Amino acid sequence: MRYFLLGPLRIEGPEAVPAGARLRSLLAFLLLNAGRTVPAGRLVDALYGDEPPAGATNALQSQVSRLRRTLAIEHGPAGYRLAADPDDVDVLRFERLARDGARAREAGDAGRAAVLLREALGLWRGPALVDVADAPFAAAQSARLEELRAAAVEERAEAELALGTDPAELLGWLREAVAAHPLRERLRGQLMRALRRAGRPAEALAEYERARELLAGELGTDPSPELAAVHLSILRGEQSPPPPSSRLPAQLTSFVGRDDELTALIALLGASRLVTLIGTGGTGKTRLALEAAARVPGEVCFVDLTSATGAVSAVRTALGLRDTGPLTCTGTGTGTGTRTGSGTRTRTGTGTGTGTGTETDADTHTPTHTRTGPSGGDAEAALVTALRDRSLLLVLDNCEQIIEEAALLAHRLLSRCPGLRILATSREALGITGESLRPLGSLDTASAVRLFTDRATAVQPGFTPDGPNSPLLHRICTDLDGLPLAIELAAARLRQLPLSEIASRLDDRFGLLSRGDRTKPARHRTLRAVVEWSWSLLSEREREFAAQLTVFAGGATAEAAALVCGAGPDADDLLASLCDKSLVEAGQGRYRMLETIRAYAAEQLPLYKSELTARAHTAYFLDLAETADPELRSSGQLRWLERLSTEHANLRAALVRSVGVAGSAGSAVGADHPRALRLIAALSSFWWLRGLRGDVAPVAADMLRALDGRVPEGFEEEYVLCVLAAGAGGAASGADLARAGRIVAQRDRAFRQPFTAFLWAISAGPSAAAERPELTGDDPWSQALARAGAGHLHLFHSRVEEASRDLSAALSAFRELGERWGTATTLTGLAAVLAAQGDRETALARTGEALALFREIGVWEDIADLHVQRAELLEAMGDLAGGHQEREWARTAARRAGVIR
Repeated sequence: MRYFLLGPLRIEGPEAVPAGARLRSLLAFLLLNAGRTVPAGRLVDALYGDEPPAGATNALQSQVSRLRRTLAIEHGPAGYRLAADPDDVDVLRFERLARDGARAREAGDAGRAAVLLREALGLWRGPALVDVADAPFAAAQSARLEELRAAAVEERAEAELALGTDPAELLGWLREAVAAHPLRERLRGQLMRALRRAGRPAEALAEYERARELLAGELGTDPSPELAAVHLSILRGEQSPPPPSSRLPAQLTSFVGRDDELTALIALLGASRLVTLIGTGGTGKTRLALEAAARVPGEVCFVDLTSATGAVSAVRTALGLRDTGPLTCTGTGTGTGTRTGSGTRTRTGTGTGTGTGTETDADTHTPTHTRTGPSGGDAEAALVTALRDRSLLLVLDNCEQIIEEAALLAHRLLSRCPGLRILATSREALGITGESLRPLGSLDTASAVRLFTDRATAVQPGFTPDGPNSPLLHRICTDLDGLPLAIELAAARLRQLPLSEIASRLDDRFGLLSRGDRTKPARHRTLRAVVEWSWSLLSEREREFAAQLTVFAGGATAEAAALVCGAGPDADDLLASLCDKSLVEAGQGRYRMLETIRAYAAEQLPLYKSELTARAHTAYFLDLAETADPELRSSGQLRWLERLSTEHANLRAALVRSVGVAGSAGSAVGADHPRALRLIAALSSFWWLRGLRGDVAPVAADMLRALDGRVPEGFEEEYVLCVLAAGAGGAASGADLARAGRIVAQRDRAFRQPFTAFLWAISAGPSAAAERPELTGDDPWSQALARAGAGHLHLFHSRVEEASRDLSAALSAFRELGERWGTATTLTGLAAVLAAQGDRETALARTGEALALFREIGVWEDIADLHVQRAELLEAMGDLAGGHQEREWARTAARRAGVIR
């Protein structure tokens, strides 16, 4: 969670800001000290002032207890500690950024200082602590923070002036800062310097006069020597020193959504002489490099290698170095003349000659001078000579075009030019010792929405991301992988198409996003062109493997990729190469493609290969599901739940393919209904535990429609589970339910899938299961579940003693198995028994234990129900406020489960 105090108190996360002024004040003070232990006495003083009332310590304990229901507050002998990352609290993040920015400026790194201080000041949304202004501690803290804010404004102004930032960008907020702090002479001097740089010296001198009058009237003093020196330099007509020269292309659009990456990149440039931004095409590597270079102090030169035929010549051209090769002079001439000496001749024509005597000519001669460039070695040597004594940041853009040559040149220049730094952009690393890599991925959804909105307002003034546009906008940005180029191209289509049509046509993203900036190189104008260029850099084997990887939904492990794609031991090398070339992303042991790249790569796979790969994918994930199912009823439950959750998209894709849903990915391969039914059976318990039955209900309904009333022989139980899965979404017909009922009624032995009995009991009622003990398996989990079911049935009929006996026995069995869901479910039943017996305190403790287990599993529907049960217990105990809070948490859990909006 993130916490905001620089403006109205706000929490970004599932929890709400607590009600009540005292609770908000307590939270604010703990946030000001996040991560540090605060003694109880200091908290009392903060909340009640110098004369706390009697019982203030007990009141504090009660208030902390209420906060601990939603927030991680630790209590120890030394006091209380809010367990939050200081960077998640805007006040503390502001203080850190302001401090780091000031240090960077003092160290001469104006570029990094400006980035840090801009971010720091951008955190302010209004007066600090405005919602707890009446708390005893608030006035002093607010004054302290306002002083830090004013100092940060001064530091930022100093950094921006050192960078040579356009004064038009500075004057607005500098005037506001001076108006808010008219007696701060440093701010006034910075405003005067900005006005001088903007060519408005008269206004600068007027500012000095205003400052002089204010200081005399308010403080009875004269301007400081520093402010007087600025005044004198303006009177003398002295100009600010020009910023270092920079050969960077000007940008026509605003920079959106990469603030954290920009800060990190500038810091990396300060620590490393070679930094390479790597990422797939369209992620905005060039723009980020330009923004970082503009903020780095010193001379900068940008080299675009997009269409370069050679790295050396491209760098020389960008630096403005002249060719210095040998000069060749050729020419032609015509003329007539006479010569005396050893003979006489008349000459007409073109030629050269030597002779003795005297010659008089009337010739005309037109020479042609051609200067040829130096040879490769000479050109590089001349480049080294030109850069050897210079302090320069060289930006090499699009190095993948000539990756080997660019890498070699970078290595040689860095080795021989100690003042040189290089920032490269490429779709793969240069592979040089000492290279610092900075991968650039997609934008997060919030940043992507900001980018789309910014570009959309340029073509459709008045566009807003709110209201009915919001869900469409989020869908577009998500479906386009947060890829900046794709988002900008989509926003540009608002000239011709409404937002709803753009969203509906994303399945044909390459056709939709086919109109780009005419001024850009051809391979950067459209989405297809960008991906095609990356694809052209792959070997034939890499292309085939990459195309096969498109069968995976949501990524794959190296093991899965090797087995499904038939790559064997070559898989690791192929994956590494695709990652190096930014076609595949790696993280947490998995490999995934951006959906845009996946869509293009899928087009490249021949049909026969697609069919083979799809069948292998289904077989692999069916085996995984059937292996995992029994483990979900063991102590390894959490590990296997996590494994299946990670592969949920792949498991669902395999199921959809096997059902043979028309128009689905892989439907051309053909349906395989027996495998589909096996998948449904193996995944039923997983779907229940993770609350995913609503997600798969439509696929189960498609399966029933495909079967059209037929029950494949030997798959009767799987058919019942399919009906139950479809029924979870209200998609099972009366005929389907009746057919499943007959199958269960005619069955005379235990189900193969132990969870079937539970799911049927949920559907048909607990009595139906209790009356059919032969359907229960003899494995320990099934026996424990049957005992728990009997206990719940006793409780339903108010047979409290019998319920307590059966539920206690079931609890012991589940705990021995180490199975959390069964344990938690049984604990909720025992809590109801204890409440019926009048022991609400112990009942509340039981529900607390069950809640912790349900949260471990992540079963949000059960969590919501349990919060309601806890609310009823607290209300019966007279704690109405606690009950209200439990109901709020129940609503939050229900929203997360998708039960309510």
